[in-house]
Amino acid sequence: MDSVLVSACLRGVPCRFDGRSKESEPVAVAIGDRRAVAFCPETAAGLPTPRRPAEIVGGDGRDVLDGRARVLDDTGHDVTEAFVDGARRALEAARRTGCTEALLMPRSPSCGRGAIHDGTFTGELRPGDGVTAALLERHGITVRPAPRG
Repeated sequence: MDSVLVSACLRGVPCRFDGRSKESEPVAVAIGDRRAVAFCPETAAGLPTPRRPAEIVGGDGRDVLDGRARVLDDTGHDVTEAFVDGARRALEAARRTGCTEALLMPRSPSCGRGAIHDGTFTGELRPGDGVTAALLERHGITVRPAPRG
C-alpha cells in the first residue's frame, strides 16, 4: 500500500501553534486508501503545543535551508533551528515509511506549499514554501497543500 506523509494536525492531532487540529473530510478524501503517516515537524523538534505563532522572515523555506532567512515567533524569538530540525525529522519519517508524496497544512512556516505568511504577522500571504515542504521537495518527495474544507 502506498504511504503519504500528512501534517498531523490534518489527521486530528491537536498540535498546531494554537493547540488545535484541522482535520477535515476533503483531507480524508485526498488520502484515499493510502496509509497516512501523520507527522508534525514542529512538535517532533521539541516545540510545545500551544506555542507562539511563527513566520519566515526574509524569504521562504528554501531560503531558511540555505541560511538566507530565519523563522521568528511573534515576539522576535528565533526558532529557525527547531524548524530545520523538524524538517529533517519529517524527511527521515517519509523515507523510513516509503512516502513519495506529502499532504501538508497550507500557509504554515513548516508545511506551507505555494503560499506562506509573509513574516509580518498581519495575515498577509506571499508565494513560497515552508521549511519542511522545501526540504521534502529537494529530496524528491512531491508536496501538495491539503485541500481546504
